[in-house]
Amino acid sequence: MARKWITPSHVEGEASRQAHADMPDGTFEREISKEGFFGPAAFMHHKRPPTGWVNFEGPLRPRAFDLVKINAGSASPWSAPRVLNNKATEIRFWNLDAAMPALARNGDGDQLLFIHDGAGDLFCDYGHLAFEPGDYIMLPRGTMWRLAPTSPAAILMIEATNTHYTLPDKGLLGPHAIFDPAMLDAPKMNDQFHDHQADDGETRVEIKKRGEVSIATYPYNPLDAVGWHGDLSPVRLNVCDIRPIMSHRYHVPPSAHTTFLSDRFVVCTFAPRPFETDPGALKVPFFHNNDDYDEVLFYHAGDFFSRDNIDAGMMTFHPSGFTHGPHPKALANMLEQKIPATDEYAVMIDTRDPLNVGEDAASVENAEYVNSWKAT
Repeated sequence: MARKWITPSHVEGEASRQAHADMPDGTFEREISKEGFFGPAAFMHHKRPPTGWVNFEGPLRPRAFDLVKINAGSASPWSAPRVLNNKATEIRFWNLDAAMPALARNGDGDQLLFIHDGAGDLFCDYGHLAFEPGDYIMLPRGTMWRLAPTSPAAILMIEATNTHYTLPDKGLLGPHAIFDPAMLDAPKMNDQFHDHQADDGETRVEIKKRGEVSIATYPYNPLDAVGWHGDLSPVRLNVCDIRPIMSHRYHVPPSAHTTFLSDRFVVCTFAPRPFETDPGALKVPFFHNNDDYDEVLFYHAGDFFSRDNIDAGMMTFHPSGFTHGPHPKALANMLEQKIPATDEYAVMIDTRDPLNVGEDAASVENAEYVNSWKAT
């Protein structure tokens, strides 16, 4: 049986004994850890903010992309601009303003759609789902599907390449914490689905496999199932249904907000929550070395309290290998916030393997983002 042995933690010099709380006066904490926030860790206390550089050159620099400026629309998800990718995932940003003329099918892995803007209907093998802003829609590999927006849609696509999505182990919290599995909506074979089946003309299916697209054309609509049963299907979850974990005495790490797991990356959701109320507790994200994971944040809605000059629809990319944390302006509220709760929705993607930046993302990069971290 695995055991969590009781071992003391070494303390040297002026240091707090509890992470993220009760720091020595005038110091800034920096966490160095293994395996994200799950391995052994050390907590340094610095006289100055660990991101107080005056210049930062090279590929490790923090980057920001204004994805809203990617105006080009695409009728096919497989033509949507690729923002970031590695062997374990592919992240695209897709603008769609009319019903897809063809069905899509991903043979490379499970597909996660995050609806940033717009509303409409999803039709797939399993039936019909309506969608709206803030919806996650997880489509198992091999599902045939199409979207029919009723207003122009902007969609963040996150592929689990050659694998699948699962839910995180919630441990001591129990299976109903963060969100109850009953909040996951499956497609319905309802009137909207039957109406869609009535359009029984020639239908193309665009199948992506190994990054290439093949097209199978049917003389009829292949979404012609009359029923199904089982425990595998697409699911929908809205960010408003997520109840984030928080502690009034300790700033919990981002991993506590994990929504979906894949083999080599995680998808987390930051949703509104009360700020910590303990006087000595940090009330902003702590400085940390992201030495094991590339970190991506897509800003969906609200007031992004730990970042400066960030608007909805933007994405930040912090490659692994350098220290990062709150922006200088956020540090003014490090121990005391002026409002009782956060007001932000954001999607975080942490990848175990380095990500490559796509040409479309590079074309909408805010090159001054790295300078926004400079000490004032």
